[in-house]
Amino acid sequence: MNEVIRQLIERKSVRVFEDRPIDEEIVQEILCAATMAPTAGNQQLYTILRISDQSILHALSESCDHQPFIAEGRLVLLFCADCLKWYDAFRLEGCMPRHPGAGDLLLAVNDAVIAAQNAVTAAWSHGIGSCYIGDIMENIEEQRRILNLPDFVFPAALLIFGYPTEQQKQRTKPKRADLNLIVQENQYRRLDQDGLRELLGKGRTEEEYSSWIKAFCGRKYNSDFSVEMTRSVERYLEQYRET
Repeated sequence: MNEVIRQLIERKSVRVFEDRPIDEEIVQEILCAATMAPTAGNQQLYTILRISDQSILHALSESCDHQPFIAEGRLVLLFCADCLKWYDAFRLEGCMPRHPGAGDLLLAVNDAVIAAQNAVTAAWSHGIGSCYIGDIMENIEEQRRILNLPDFVFPAALLIFGYPTEQQKQRTKPKRADLNLIVQENQYRRLDQDGLRELLGKGRTEEEYSSWIKAFCGRKYNSDFSVEMTRSVERYLEQYRET
């Protein structure tokens, strides 16, 4: 196993950081690695916001489901799916561009999260941990106000970086499903109940699995924050349905 593969396998989310800064030279390497990610047509359909203002960080720690550690990150980056800059460039040069649609947004989200994962991998190579904050897609009206996000700029991925504490280094990474349960050949095959139990159960007994998945459904999928995230994204998509 080479070093790149080993680090990809060992990387895990980090939410508690040592009280030490990240050298600016390393920050620039992380940002450079992000911008070297694959991108649709070399358009780089994203804008990276480096957030250093403590008042903004505090506001995000509240608006993103009340997570104080967001304000404690030594580097905080928001990867925005940006459909605006190319639309503006086309418009200002007289190209008569069509109105951005949902497909444009999804392509930009792809670009943004690929760049974000490059940043995550680059940081880990320097011993710097990170955590994705999916809650940035909730409370969309508030997030847009805090960050001054215009139409056609969507907050796709918020990342918090810092050197992990010893406890975080020793914490066991959650088990992933076996490859043979994730990888399918050529065409999608819908799993039956037994197949799903094997995929998601990760060694649990049938009784344990049943209790766990009911609790997980209530805590995650049917939760208030999940419902709010769906509302926020649907609200944001409305601008892409306008003519």
